Amino acid sequence: MIRPVTVVTGGSRGIGAATCLRLAAEGHDVVVGYARDAEAAGTVADGVRKAGGRAVTVRADTSVEADVARLFETAEEQLGPVTGLVNNAGVTGPLGRLADTDPADLRRVVDVNLLGTLLCSRRAAQLMAARRSGVIVNISSAAATLGSPGDYVHYAATKAAVDTLTLGLAKELGPDGIRVNAVAPGIIDTEMHAAMGDPDRARRAAATIPLRRPGQAEEIAAAVAWLMSPDASYATGTVLRVSGGR
Repeated sequence: MIRPVTVVTGGSRGIGAATCLRLAAEGHDVVVGYARDAEAAGTVADGVRKAGGRAVTVRADTSVEADVARLFETAEEQLGPVTGLVNNAGVTGPLGRLADTDPADLRRVVDVNLLGTLLCSRRAAQLMAARRSGVIVNISSAAATLGSPGDYVHYAATKAAVDTLTLGLAKELGPDGIRVNAVAPGIIDTEMHAAMGDPDRARRAAATIPLRRPGQAEEIAAAVAWLMSPDASYATGTVLRVSGGR
């Protein structure tokens, strides 16, 4: 049986790392895309191999077209035709009101979260359409519909754009046999909160979540794995909310 080859951007930590490991357990070979931490990406790749999959790590800034081209070229050269893409790479910038946010942070969030997702989806579509099959899963956010006032409305805006991209691209690529869906996590207990300057944010938010706890990266990875599986063969253009009821 031919194993699927899936590119996961932002695969060295958090939801991306959990997704790489879950997909490997489901029978995928995995390309672990990462921005900076080669050691962490290597650890994830080792986990993929222990689960029975092949793995390669590729450093790439998804907002740079040349990096995206190299990401997919390396995937195809080392593992074979790419059959899946998980657009997980994302940044928030520091927490705060829009009026106080540095324009450089605004630009970086738009570049990574939106332009990066567009560029990776574009390259995947080019490859997959020629083969008339493939699956793309975008990592959105519950912030897209909540707005995240006082925290990061700019981040929420990019994720709303990702939802629209998911819908439009699903309709565009459906006739080519390509499914496009998204997972919209709520507050997930990962190191992302520390990176944005509030390491206790997930714990404090528990009282505002109907299930009274933050989610785990593995719970998002499970949703991604389902959307990429044959069990979701008639699902496209769907944004699957996994947010504890928030």
